[in-house]
Amino acid sequence: MKALYFDEFGSSDVMHYGNLPDPVPAVGETLVRVSYAGLNFADIYRRRGKYHLADNPPHVNGYEASGTTETGALAGCPVLFVDAPRANAELVAVPEHKLIPLPADLDTKIAATIGLQGLTADFLAHDLGRNQPGDTVFVTGVTGGVGQLLAQILMADGVIVCGSASTSEKARTAVDLGVCEVFPSRERSWIGTQESRFDTVYDGLGATLNDSLALLKNRGSVVLFGFAAGDPPPVDFSTMIGHSKNILTGDLWDFLTTQQERKRRFDRLTDYLRSGRIRIASPTVFPLSEGKSAHDMLESGSSTGKILLKP
Repeated sequence: MKALYFDEFGSSDVMHYGNLPDPVPAVGETLVRVSYAGLNFADIYRRRGKYHLADNPPHVNGYEASGTTETGALAGCPVLFVDAPRANAELVAVPEHKLIPLPADLDTKIAATIGLQGLTADFLAHDLGRNQPGDTVFVTGVTGGVGQLLAQILMADGVIVCGSASTSEKARTAVDLGVCEVFPSRERSWIGTQESRFDTVYDGLGATLNDSLALLKNRGSVVLFGFAAGDPPPVDFSTMIGHSKNILTGDLWDFLTTQQERKRRFDRLTDYLRSGRIRIASPTVFPLSEGKSAHDMLESGSSTGKILLKP
């Protein structure tokens, strides 16, 4: 099979595209022929050597893809998975309990576009943030893969959403989605004017944690879900205690514990999509053979929405 892989950690230059042996499904696994694999910041971190990889070189990156099963009880069915390794390849062996069967009205491209980011946004909104209608929240990187879906889920639930974006074009995209106000993420002058305004700040950047705490009302919470801009700075917990501010974190995998739970959450996500309460931007699709260019685009911050790799 063809695959995108690397033998050592580093920049996107370490990646190669070529032939590797087909995977052999173990007991309880199903062979999936990949239609679209999702590219995520976690893949960047793994390539750099910042996330643990269980296998030995050559490393095949990627944990998320849609496709069609070739073996097992679901043979011939379109499916999605969001947490099975070695997805940047034509074929992947996936544990059966991690497969999410796709409904007939949802094609594999859309499924891969909303898969991991959509389930992440659903978990952030409904398990960590738990905002009530009328709350005012802030989403960093509001036009990113998670940010767009999170903002729309929150707005569909009656929450008022503001956010940050790195360019004026991305700010316009956010406003078109219904975001109330958008602030430039590469500037800090506006932060002082917005202090103590928000019930919740959803921070996927990490390095902006202290700014996010400043934006919170007393008794508010930062939902910290990523480190796209770097590791969080030290936090003054005495100030946090004095203002009754909280930091919430979580791992999606602690909530996707069974196949039934995966399906329930994905069904809730697709209900938002079918009803028109969330819209998705067309993904940027790269051939798997051009994976280096896809990594470069994601790292540059110039992408809006999802990046997919197509074998």
